[in-house]
Amino acid sequence: MSETKTALVTGANKGIGYEIAAGLGALGYRVGVGARDEARRESAVEKLCAAGVDAFGVPLDVTSGQSVTEAAELVERRAGRLDALVNNAGISGETGPGWVQDPTTLDLDVVRTVVETNVIGVIRVTNAMLPLLRRSTSPRIVNVSSAVASLTRQADPGIEIGPVMAAYSPSKSFLNAVTVQYARHFAGTNVLINAACPGLVATDFTGFHGPRTPEQGAATAIRLATLPDGGPTGSFFEDDGVIPW
Repeated sequence: MSETKTALVTGANKGIGYEIAAGLGALGYRVGVGARDEARRESAVEKLCAAGVDAFGVPLDVTSGQSVTEAAELVERRAGRLDALVNNAGISGETGPGWVQDPTTLDLDVVRTVVETNVIGVIRVTNAMLPLLRRSTSPRIVNVSSAVASLTRQADPGIEIGPVMAAYSPSKSFLNAVTVQYARHFAGTNVLINAACPGLVATDFTGFHGPRTPEQGAATAIRLATLPDGGPTGSFFEDDGVIPW
């Protein structure tokens, strides 16, 4: 089996996901570019390869069991194992004016759709990739979360945390809770799993509002995906360190 480490990044065809893939590729990782849209996926792969990254496309819809199973089979054929999984794919769900999701009028189908992608999709992908991760000597899993997942910050009236997002924010809190459960399960092993906050990044996800670049947003996830043995697990990080739950 090749000594080259392999990473899979979901939602990697653009924005923060693309920059995570680019950053890991620059560190010498072979990178699977997971994305649903074929044209965007292949365009990202071409761009990464042109920059010297060993990249390959992985058709991947995190809401489809068949798609995720086929993605795991593809990664196995291409690499034989997986050293880092970055669960970056996510959606905000439909919002009202001001990017608000009012809990008193929220369509429950919006909640279901957001949780299906942001939480259940992460579990689906993680569990499908675990056999490949277990073949690595230092498997790392990173779940891309958000500062709005922090209940401590959300509940503090002195902290500006953005608009009310009654589907998206709880979905990321749910994701953080799931991350902790995986970390508990893998306690004492070489599997390290953490949540990463990219900050407010100017991408199409935010309508290109935000002070941070996609490269800056990718930095914490890249760091967590390349942690040395004995590094932290079951924690929630941003650039400046641990975020309170």
